[in-house]
Amino acid sequence: MESHQILSTELGRLLAKHHQVLATAESCTGGGVATAVTDIAGSSAWFDRAFITYSNEAKMEMLAVHAETLQQYGAVSESVVLEMVAGALKYSNATIAVSISGIAGPGGGSEEKPVGTVCFAWADTKGWQVVETVCFGGDRHTVRSQAVEYALKTLCDYLAEH
Repeated sequence: MESHQILSTELGRLLAKHHQVLATAESCTGGGVATAVTDIAGSSAWFDRAFITYSNEAKMEMLAVHAETLQQYGAVSESVVLEMVAGALKYSNATIAVSISGIAGPGGGSEEKPVGTVCFAWADTKGWQVVETVCFGGDRHTVRSQAVEYALKTLCDYLAEH
């Protein structure tokens, strides 16, 4: 994805400029953000690790997401991605992180959470935190690609402004 490469290159430049290190906690994107950033030469200077927590058990074991949160809100929820991003920061050497959980399809959607629903959380060790739910259109590949792009762009926008 050319747009992923452009955004990842810019993200790397901004992370290096601000002396920040990134970690990702991904579910529906399956490591897509981590792949995009590690495709950039030199990313080891500003990327620490990725948590690919596709199952609820992985979210609980690797990121300390609470079982109660998963039961009450479901894996695709702002409450869960907030716990995921906090866990990514806690269990890494990162100073900034993104978490993603969504319904890429073709199945798994509901009236309340249709296919294409993706929840994001971004946070850093200085107190910045944003959570957002977006509904993307398209097939599984397209939804996942759009989610990766959105995660990268939001990180770039934040770092460019601060």
